[in-house]
Amino acid sequence: MKFLTTPISDLILIEPSVFGDERGFFMETWQAVKFREAGIDATFVQDNHSRSVQWTLRGMHMQIAHTQGKLVRVNTGSVFDAVVDLRQSSPSFGRYWGGELSEQNHRMLWVPPGFAHGMLVTSPYADFVYKCTDFYSPADERTLAWDDPTVGIEWPLPAGVQPKLSAKDVRGLTFAAVEKFS
Repeated sequence: MKFLTTPISDLILIEPSVFGDERGFFMETWQAVKFREAGIDATFVQDNHSRSVQWTLRGMHMQIAHTQGKLVRVNTGSVFDAVVDLRQSSPSFGRYWGGELSEQNHRMLWVPPGFAHGMLVTSPYADFVYKCTDFYSPADERTLAWDDPTVGIEWPLPAGVQPKLSAKDVRGLTFAAVEKFS
């Protein structure tokens, strides 16, 4: 398993070892000792699974209290996954990172607490699974606008295609207005 640094402080891209043959493949998606040695000492309390159709954009979500670290990956299909660092004490505060997670590349992403997180489905549909370090708390959830110009996420949407958004995501707050972490 490879743990790769990203330009964003504490955000880690993970490439698991995949062992395959004509029958299929096997890979570890979580191994506490290996992750701890890579600096991810997380206790997970909730697993989530979402299926979305092409051009669905979910995000940019966070919880201001009961903050969640997330280990995210794609079982089926592909997504453009994006995070924004909202930790004011971080050297990468206000910056975003985005990249492809897919069933072909098997990559996972460790998103520590203090980030807004979202994804855009780029395949006909995608199954997105993730582990969380705290429980979902609707009262503490906040949404950063997916298209905030200050952050400037370059979503890979084809010309003329609008993303499919939930009502909550349509009402996302600007970077200036959304709550930040210390």
